[in-house]
Amino acid sequence: MKIKVLLLDDHLMMVQGIKQLLEHDRVIEVVSTLSNPAEIYDEIDHHRPNILIIDIRMKSFNGISLTRNIKKTFPELKIVILSGYEYDEYIYAAYNAGAAAYVRKENSINELITAVKQSFAGNHVFPQHAVNLSVDRLTHKELEVLKLIAEDKTNMEISSALKLSKRTVERHISSIIQKMDANSRVGAVVNGIKQGLLHV
Repeated sequence: MKIKVLLLDDHLMMVQGIKQLLEHDRVIEVVSTLSNPAEIYDEIDHHRPNILIIDIRMKSFNGISLTRNIKKTFPELKIVILSGYEYDEYIYAAYNAGAAAYVRKENSINELITAVKQSFAGNHVFPQHAVNLSVDRLTHKELEVLKLIAEDKTNMEISSALKLSKRTVERHISSIIQKMDANSRVGAVVNGIKQGLLHV
């Protein structure tokens, strides 16, 4: 069975070049290439790819935001972020948006092919120097609690806002601090901002 790949990059020459290089691998089939992000949902719906390779920065679209939104509609789709940058903030944000892999454009085509195959197999592929990516992602409820912590809400106020018992809130906060590799509520908020979970 071939791995069906959809390519999105607003630089047409870049997307055509990547297509040709990917198709040298017998396991990969590029089902479509796209330079207009506005058409992405229709293309995914039509071709049902296994993997979407997407540029992190396009003229009118942010690849991270697009990844987050696409994953809401197509949760099973594996997304590989292609980037000219290796800033930790971008890597964290890509991971937390639901991307399966983050590959620099300067890397070899073999690394991109590996990322495609590993993503298809259900693995994550991110730069090795990026720390804390192996931790469990926050649950939806934990993310809600973290946002309220960032708003300086007390446990009682969080309990009231989310209609949770005080003990449940305390359990969530303990889990958040552990997952965010922090020592306190403040540390969890700081790491949340760094990882793109919170926007201030």
